[in-house]
Amino acid sequence: MSFPIPTLRREHGRLVLEDSPLDDIAERFGTPTYVYSAEAMTASYRAYHEALSAIDATVCFAVKANSNLAVLSLFARLGAGFDIVSGGELSRVLAAGGSADRVVFSGVGKRRDEIAYALEAGIRCFNIESTTELETISELASGLGRSAPIAFRVNPDVDPRTHPYISTGLRGNKFGVPISDAFELYRRAHAMPALVVSGVACHIGSQLLDPAPVAEAADRVLALVDRLAGAGIVLDHVDLGGGLGIRYRNERPPAIGDYLAPLIARMGGRRESLFLEPGRSLVGNAGLLLTRVELLKQGEEKNFAVVDAAINDLARPALYDAYHDIEPVHADAAESRRYDVVGPVCESGDFLGRDRDLAVRSGDLLAVLSAGAYGMTMSSNYNSRPRAAEVLVRGRQCILARQRESVDDLMRGEHPLPAD
Repeated sequence: MSFPIPTLRREHGRLVLEDSPLDDIAERFGTPTYVYSAEAMTASYRAYHEALSAIDATVCFAVKANSNLAVLSLFARLGAGFDIVSGGELSRVLAAGGSADRVVFSGVGKRRDEIAYALEAGIRCFNIESTTELETISELASGLGRSAPIAFRVNPDVDPRTHPYISTGLRGNKFGVPISDAFELYRRAHAMPALVVSGVACHIGSQLLDPAPVAEAADRVLALVDRLAGAGIVLDHVDLGGGLGIRYRNERPPAIGDYLAPLIARMGGRRESLFLEPGRSLVGNAGLLLTRVELLKQGEEKNFAVVDAAINDLARPALYDAYHDIEPVHADAAESRRYDVVGPVCESGDFLGRDRDLAVRSGDLLAVLSAGAYGMTMSSNYNSRPRAAEVLVRGRQCILARQRESVDDLMRGEHPLPAD
């Protein structure tokens, strides 16, 4: 059987990630636990790096996909840049050994203190998404005696053909500035002494399975770049975002090289360097969520496998009705039945998978696959549930990348009312 995670296999009936059996990881670290494959992440990054070798390009890992320090330090050592959307993400990048001058700062609502922090750190570029933000960055840069490198994130109004919640390049989305307004905005920015007009940015959405919309967006962005050059505003980079999808179920995403080929063809021979911001395609199929069956419950219309992971651990199924393959860690001779795999949280939307045929018993381990992206980063403490542990696997080595939270951790910083 072929799993979407390339470093996952069955040996003697049990699931093994790289050379580490998942049941041994559960025994050592408990459940629920996120488990990541360093080999899978490295292979995906190198596929980008090799495909882009013919042009001047920088791969900026989208920190929002997976912000664990061990993951970030792995990409930093591989030579990646980083795409951030908060001051907290910048702190994580720097703590993990990333270089500020390889960081691009995106996001529609950057706070003043975050902008000042990024200016003082010396990031590579701010991707500006409104005229108000343009004025704020100019003011803060002037006050700090700094020059702020900027790009406008333009909205090309291209349909990415993905889930509406992760579509970001249409006219009605909150992101970016209309590409029709961009030329005058660049002229305005070019006249501001505290700003260095450096590039242009665009990101149309996530979980993209067709390179055509990105190529269409690139054509519109490059037409703007050429128009600006004709007016004496010469950019040094073009940031075309990320968004390449992965296989969750039966999707057939293009290979990284095939997805990039139209962009490489368009950038070949140009003066600008290319920035990309992949997230999901680097880590999504490098991770899984390990969980244990607490009990099996028969309902009037459905059977339920109640597990110790929940919506607070993995929000994607409830948020997007997203599908994640769910595999028993041990192949079992138990009778297979159809179950909804649900957590203990008091919400009807608390499910990890619906209508799954599983041969499981109470106490068995399950692996929720393709959970390396937008898993732990979107988790919460709803129902006062401590968040999961995170483990990074390198061959036989299992590194505790983040220890499991305790209830004391949840209450740290809180105070009851003082006695009367």
